[in-house]
Amino acid sequence: MLFTHLADDLFRPLASPSRAFNAALLLHLHRRVMGASVEPIRKGELLAAIGDFAAGWTSEQIADDEAIPADPVERRSALYRRFTESGWLVERRERYVPVVDFDPEARLLLEELSRLERGETRSYGGAVLDVLGSLESAVANPGERSEALSNAAKAARTFLGHVRSLAGSMRKIEERILREDDLRAAFRLYFEDFVERHLISDYRTLHTRFNPFRFRSAIVREAGQALRDFLLIRALAEARLREGRATDLAAAERAVRLDLAEILAVFEGLDRHLEVVDDIVARMERRIAAAVRYMDRPDSLGIERTAAALRAVGAAPEPPDLPAALSLLRPPIGEGHLYGPRQRRAPVTVEALPEVVLDPAIEAFVNAKAEFRRRTTVTPEAIVAFLEGKLGRAAAIRGSEIPVADVDEFVIFQRLREIDVLFDGHLMQRYTLSRAEGRVSNGWLECPDFVVERRGAGSGLGVQGRPATKSRARPHA
Repeated sequence: MLFTHLADDLFRPLASPSRAFNAALLLHLHRRVMGASVEPIRKGELLAAIGDFAAGWTSEQIADDEAIPADPVERRSALYRRFTESGWLVERRERYVPVVDFDPEARLLLEELSRLERGETRSYGGAVLDVLGSLESAVANPGERSEALSNAAKAARTFLGHVRSLAGSMRKIEERILREDDLRAAFRLYFEDFVERHLISDYRTLHTRFNPFRFRSAIVREAGQALRDFLLIRALAEARLREGRATDLAAAERAVRLDLAEILAVFEGLDRHLEVVDDIVARMERRIAAAVRYMDRPDSLGIERTAAALRAVGAAPEPPDLPAALSLLRPPIGEGHLYGPRQRRAPVTVEALPEVVLDPAIEAFVNAKAEFRRRTTVTPEAIVAFLEGKLGRAAAIRGSEIPVADVDEFVIFQRLREIDVLFDGHLMQRYTLSRAEGRVSNGWLECPDFVVERRGAGSGLGVQGRPATKSRARPHA
């Protein structure tokens, strides 16, 4: 789908000999020239910005398959045609004025490339906090912010992909260092690419006091509690269904459980990924330390010369004349700086968690609460079924003539006087509500009387077009 939406020649400037200049110019236009502007930029202003940027580059850096003119005006026009023909820029007219803007799909691609260039994908803290914040928001307000749970699952997948990419990048740099014959080039790769880019930017953040993994236990706790809370899962599923992100309630509950299980699996299984990263770091440090230790050219005759000097000293009739400040018995000045290998972390003792068995009384209480909520929740379908059952073949009925048999009917009956405003007036497409003289007094409720009539049935007519039977009004209470 990506390549069917993009122009055929979109990647041609990024694969040409002048790709460094083309990429720099696109990023410059995206950030400095057209990034902060809401309206499309005029063509003349864009040409001036392209000319100013190209002034700092040589003709060899700008030249592509075609020759670049030496004249600055012709040069900027040639560069402008390069990006319009490849599909990056789109030109149109507004009030007879030519304006230019990025192609919509090309702008999305450029934004992702810009994020990679800025290094935003190498931040642990942002991904972990996104998961925790979205998860807490969904748990605190499941009816209004169920979308936050989906965002938390997406952020967890992004974070896991970032951890995997860290280990893969480290392995790639390790292979480059091992293939390097020049020690200076190998050290440069180690300290600039491996240490500066990964150990300092990413890896060291996991071993600091304020590392982002301090929120890991909170994420695992929130996700585990949410998976065991049936009422919370039901509320999230109902919100997902109400927002149109699921076909039915069962599918919505499955989606909620999958999101919570995915978040829990990601943050419970991070240890094995971090162990891989630690192994790579320890292996690289050992190899670099060995290279530093043996980087000098070995002296094959050093041992023989040392042995000969010791034999000469031992055979001398008198001790050698040494300076007063030099003593063979005094240890070297300063502390010892011998290399010590990285200590392996002690393995974490894993204890089996006890199996949680829900109390039958708690399950019965949860089911009773769900049943109570179902019985006390008035829905359009429940009101229609109640009215149709009471109306029968009649076209209208007074509130004082409606018998109330039990609590379930009373819950619906007390809302009949509001059907003109309930559910955004949805029921008024089927019924009309009017006030009547007298009062309702049925032992359940006492209120002014009212009349509910089927819409379109006609005044005083029954369902089949016959005159409706007039009901006698009950005496006032």
